[in-house]
Amino acid sequence: MKPDLARIRESKQAFRRELAERPIAEKLRMLDVLRERALAIRGSQSGTAREAVVQEAPPPSDNH
Repeated sequence: MKPDLARIRESKQAFRRELAERPIAEKLRMLDVLRERALAIRGSQSGTAREAVVQEAPPPSDNH
């Protein structure tokens, strides 16, 4: 079976357009879901080295 590359490319472009049109709040919710899923997958892996999850603090504000 030979993949139809033109159809695949158009499908990807349509999906990217749909994502671009979504509100920022929805995109942030999607990122939270993906992060939780990644953490769950990472936590379920046994016998592998785990990296610490690091949160970056906002830069200090310069009040002159």
